[in-house]
Amino acid sequence: MQSGFSNAATRVGETRPALMCPGWVNWIAQDASGIWWGYSVEPLRNDTGWYENEVGRCIRLGAGDAAGWEHSLQGVTVRA
Repeated sequence: MQSGFSNAATRVGETRPALMCPGWVNWIAQDASGIWWGYSVEPLRNDTGWYENEVGRCIRLGAGDAAGWEHSLQGVTVRA
């Protein structure tokens, strides 16, 4: 797991808590424990969360209510 933010960050948060994402984050998803993660490549789902299959990187972004985590995967779009 990678940590830290790049110089470019995108703020996402219309249907989820506001999260600061490094510029390399293209996908976000929440796991069964309520933790939000950012991924550079589209992650795959497992029984309790998501994984990047060792082809990208990920970062912990924050936490929230885990209700509906199974449907939390979303692409990140850059907003001005």
